[in-house]
Amino acid sequence: MVPILLVLLLALVLFGAGFAVKLLWWVALVVIVLWLLGFLARGTSTSGSRGRWYRW
Repeated sequence: MVPILLVLLLALVLFGAGFAVKLLWWVALVVIVLWLLGFLARGTSTSGSRGRWYRW
């Protein structure tokens, strides 16, 4: 009985980790797209100063 429970627990942990990793990939993709849009929108400004939309 204990080995079956351990296998089920392992399957649940791996399923949860796979879901979390997939979610993190989607979050990273959204962040990259927003960063690129902000970079391109700020880079096409007509002002003479070097405008940066980020602080660092």
